[in-house]
Amino acid sequence: MPSSWGKIFRISTFGESHGPSVGVVIDGVPAGIPLELSEIQKDLDRRRPGQSEITTPRDEADEVRVLSGVFEDKTIGSPIALVVDNKNTISKDYDNLKDVFRPSHADYTYQEKYGFRAHVGGGRSSVRETIARVAAAGLARRILERDLGIRTVAWVDSIGEIDSNISENSYPKSREEVDVNPVRCPDKETASKMERLILDLRNEGDSVGGIIKAVVYNLPPGLGDPVYDKLDGDLAKAILSIPACKGFELGSGFSGTRLFGSNHNDEFYIDDEKRVRTRTNHSGGLQGGITNGMELVIKAAFKPTSTIKKEQKTVNSLNEETTLKARGRHDPCVLPRAVPIIEAAINLVLIDAYFYQRALQPEWYEKWVLNRETRR
Repeated sequence: MPSSWGKIFRISTFGESHGPSVGVVIDGVPAGIPLELSEIQKDLDRRRPGQSEITTPRDEADEVRVLSGVFEDKTIGSPIALVVDNKNTISKDYDNLKDVFRPSHADYTYQEKYGFRAHVGGGRSSVRETIARVAAAGLARRILERDLGIRTVAWVDSIGEIDSNISENSYPKSREEVDVNPVRCPDKETASKMERLILDLRNEGDSVGGIIKAVVYNLPPGLGDPVYDKLDGDLAKAILSIPACKGFELGSGFSGTRLFGSNHNDEFYIDDEKRVRTRTNHSGGLQGGITNGMELVIKAAFKPTSTIKKEQKTVNSLNEETTLKARGRHDPCVLPRAVPIIEAAINLVLIDAYFYQRALQPEWYEKWVLNRETRR
């Protein structure tokens, strides 16, 4: 079962939803980089369950521990192991699922592929696996911020048929702007409508999906590779590997198909700081699979949570038709907790691209990192 990601900044995640713990081993990190555990914990706190009425009531603190690779709060060049213990599992809630396949979940496909599965909590298919990604990306985020000034900000842009009124000119610039409400939609009026919808569906035993939007600020040009290693493809793979994510768009995405080339092309110009910029950003910050210096703009679509409390028709492992009324604690809408997961996926892709480019082109590193430090 593939559980690793990256070429240089390489992560390998482990653990299941109802196992003793989940965690990650990070390889490829140079020695001497500050590892601020409190910063990683902040990211995990944003992802953890039990944050509000609109999330799962599973009560987990998700406190991260360092097992290796760090001395006196700095990396030492060896693999870094981070682990979070599971402390609030109620596995008996899944007793009725041992031989029954939940509709739209990974139960049936895992059983067919492996002939055996961990039915409690969904095992590796559970969103709890993303703890490991968020923990690793906490370190990646700090390196990207320190070396390049990169900031990744994601927010809930729509839930069901409720769309936010956030335009390109009003994109949030910080996570603090996003975290002003439990829905993580910085449009206050829209957020209230979204919250009411989620609570209504929770009371009905149903669920709802939506769209998360993300912007990456201060990206230098030159990250990513052409042809088979395009940054577009790496970002799509990382984001679509998140449980419940069913769609990915970059820049204008599908709406760009409604434009002509004369309207869609991003014309270049030189700004006041003598940088090459584009007047529009339909490309979403990438051209030819390589960053062009503009903001990276991404949208990710999430389906409604698969496990709901309404009775549904399904089948069991004996090929018999049956019905299922699921128990357990589940998010009626995954989007508020998926915001930091989207940011994590993006930052894991960017840190790997950054380390690769730094090794490949020393002159690029001097221009965009060392010269930036001199300017500071």
